[in-house]
Amino acid sequence: FISDMAEETVVKQPGALKSFLAGGAGGICLVLVGHPLDTIKVRIQTMEVVAGQKPQYSGMVDCAKQIIAKEGPTGLYKGMAAPLAGVAPMYALCFMGYGMGKKIFCDDDAYGRDLKLTQIGMAGAFSAVFTTPILGPGERLKCVLQIQNNPGYTGPKYNGYKELVSGLYKEGGVRGICRGSGATLVRDGVASFFYFSTYELLKKMWTPPGETGPSVLMTFMAGGFAGMANWAAMLPIDTVKSRFQTAPEGKYSGVMAVGKEILARDGVRGFYRGLTPVMVRAFPANAACFLGYEAAASGLTKLGLE
Repeated sequence: FISDMAEETVVKQPGALKSFLAGGAGGICLVLVGHPLDTIKVRIQTMEVVAGQKPQYSGMVDCAKQIIAKEGPTGLYKGMAAPLAGVAPMYALCFMGYGMGKKIFCDDDAYGRDLKLTQIGMAGAFSAVFTTPILGPGERLKCVLQIQNNPGYTGPKYNGYKELVSGLYKEGGVRGICRGSGATLVRDGVASFFYFSTYELLKKMWTPPGETGPSVLMTFMAGGFAGMANWAAMLPIDTVKSRFQTAPEGKYSGVMAVGKEILARDGVRGFYRGLTPVMVRAFPANAACFLGYEAAASGLTKLGLE
C-alpha cells in the first residue's frame, strides 16, 4: 500500500502555471549547458564531405577549436536566442501534453508495480504535438544561424533573427520559415517516447522502498540517462532534419530525398554524424534541466503553488 502511494505521488502532475515556471527554469538551464555542444553537432552534421579529401572537422574537439579560433567563444552560442526564448512555453506545453497523453494512452495502473512502458512512451510522444509549433520554426532559425560560417555554406548571411526571419519569408513565405517542422514533429515524438519511458523506469528503479521518489542525485542521473536514450533513438531523424532545414531553397523535394542522399553518399554512418557531441551534451544538459526544474518546483511549492 505504501509503495503504491509512493508511485502515485511520483507521477502526480503539477499545475499548468507551476509547469510553465519550473519547466522554463529547467529549460533555460538545459540550453545554457547544452547549446555549445548543439552548435558543434549541427556543424559536424552539415559539413560537406568530398571523396578523397580530408573532412573539415576531424571530431568534436577539433570542431570546437576551429569555431573558437575563427569566431571566439561566443561562436559556440550562435543561434541560442530562439531555443532560449522558446524553452519556458515549450516545457510548459511538453508537460501539459504528457499529462493529456497519459489520459489518452495510459491505463489506471500504467504507473503501478509493473510499469507499462509502451503506454508511458506513447503519452510522452503525444507531447510533441504541443511543442512542435514552437520548436519547428525555432529549429529552422537556429540551424541556419549555426552553419553560416561553414566553408561549404553558399546561402545569404544574416545578422540576427530579425534579418533571418525577413529573408526566409521573402524566400519562401511562412512555409520557408517553418520548413522541416514535420520532421521536427517526428523527431520529438520519438525522442519523447524514449525520454519519458526511460525516465519513469529509472526513477522507479532508483526509488528506495517506502520513499516517494529517488534522491536528488539519482533524479538527475535518471534525467541524464533518459536524455542519452532519446538522442540515441532520434539522431538519424535529427540529421535529416538539420540537412533539410539548412539546404538552399529547392535543393530537396522533401525529407526522404535528404535521407536517400545521406545513405548513398555516407552510408548508415552518415545518419549518426555528431553522435559523440550529442551524447556528451545529453547527460549534463538533461541533468541541468532537472536541477533547474526541481529547484524551481521546490521553491514554488514553498510559496504555496501546486
